[in-house]
Amino acid sequence: MTAMRIVLWLMLLAAPAQADLATLRPFAVVEDGVVRLSDLFEGAGPRGAAVLGPAPAPGARQVVEAGQLLAIARAHGIAWRPVGASERVVLERPGRAVARDEVVLALRAALRGQGLEEEAELELTGFAPPLVPERAFVQLAVEGAVLDLAGGRFAATLAVAADGVPTQRVRLAGRVVPTVPMLVAARRMAAGEVVRSGDVRLVRVPASRLRPGAAQEAAQVVGQALRRPAAADQPVLLADLAAATAVERGQTVTMLYEAPGIALTAQGRALDAAPRGGSVPVMNLGSRTVVEAVVVAPGRVRVGGVR
Repeated sequence: MTAMRIVLWLMLLAAPAQADLATLRPFAVVEDGVVRLSDLFEGAGPRGAAVLGPAPAPGARQVVEAGQLLAIARAHGIAWRPVGASERVVLERPGRAVARDEVVLALRAALRGQGLEEEAELELTGFAPPLVPERAFVQLAVEGAVLDLAGGRFAATLAVAADGVPTQRVRLAGRVVPTVPMLVAARRMAAGEVVRSGDVRLVRVPASRLRPGAAQEAAQVVGQALRRPAAADQPVLLADLAAATAVERGQTVTMLYEAPGIALTAQGRALDAAPRGGSVPVMNLGSRTVVEAVVVAPGRVRVGGVR
């Protein structure tokens, strides 16, 4: 017989005789900052509110073994006898990680006064988010923040205050990453589609990740036609754009001729496709004469005269 079994046997002999035995809770979730008798034993009655000690840290577990359980039961007058030395209670305290975005937001506010650019990204090195009680109100404070603009580095201490746990302090360090604007497709678009303002959106990316030839302003792409399909959320490349076609090959167009004191119109057929402002050969449907015209609007071209 092991020493533990002998101790349990002796304590059982000395335990007060009671009619009803309390039931052990093999697993208990602790919501408060302390462990109570009722977390270990079911049927503890009024004694269940007694505080035994601090709860596990948020997200952690604590195991109470049979010998310790028997000693607690005897100390509080709880009628409980272990079946064997292997009995135990596992206490778990739910926890959640402080969101990285919340930390970056607090850090950005602390560094802004030291010259941090509003559009720069903060890259945390080796950051392990602290755990806090699942439903606790959390306050974050950044202490001793230092920004090295020349080296693009920063350091600070994050103080995390939450109900039910001591204030935690976490060391923060990392680098400042400059960002630049880049246009990406807001939806999938087919080749030949004319890009509208709602078809693209502006994002910011680290300067090192800017794709060569990517558009960076909406004015560069709106009104342009796609040479090839564009996938949603992919960069819009200037090389994939062309002036939108205002006149299609074989289209019937209105030919305008304007000169001081005279304005004439005629019907013609475009012999090629062209964008607004582009040159296109047009055959006059009345005279069958082919003339060079300039596209001034969809389906309208100007021939000679005043421009």
